[in-house]
Amino acid sequence: MGRAVVVILLVAVLVAGVSAYLSPDDLADCSGVSEGERGSCSAAGAIVVISGGDTQARTSEAITLFNDGWAPLIIFSGAAADKDGPSNAAVMRQQAVEAGVPVSATIIEDLSETTKQNAEQVREHLHANDIDDIILVTSGYHMRRAGLEFERELGDTITLRRHPVEADNQWSRLWWLTPWGWGLAGGELVRIIAFYVGSSR
Repeated sequence: MGRAVVVILLVAVLVAGVSAYLSPDDLADCSGVSEGERGSCSAAGAIVVISGGDTQARTSEAITLFNDGWAPLIIFSGAAADKDGPSNAAVMRQQAVEAGVPVSATIIEDLSETTKQNAEQVREHLHANDIDDIILVTSGYHMRRAGLEFERELGDTITLRRHPVEADNQWSRLWWLTPWGWGLAGGELVRIIAFYVGSSR
């Protein structure tokens, strides 16, 4: 086997491994499963979608889950990117309402500016509304770290299922073809290492 072939295979394994690690999807095996089935394919108490990256695509994925009966409520989380304008959460809810989601089926959390704060602030809304099972939506590159932050904040009292956006304007299965994609992947891996280092102290 030539050296070039070995290099190609190693890169392919690296790309596949990074993709699978960063983008866990707990609903991946639920296609075609009946709504009432137990386990990871059962409906949740709420869909939680956090802003950042391609916020519009994340919101669209949450709307699709809502329309497919995955939860009766969507929680939109994110402070204002522009402090002179509406919060990201408010803009996300407006997108959902315009798509037909009732306002009564939405909650906005508009204080958080980081993933850690998303988890902290959303936890308060979950406890206030007696919700013990959520589906978390974010971009593929961000899913692993977001899940870790939420798992730490929610503990064992709230079940978390992760569902990344398959593709948005920043991330897709072909992320490895661009320097931007490698930058996103590398940045997330560094932040995940920092998460574990911080947790071990």
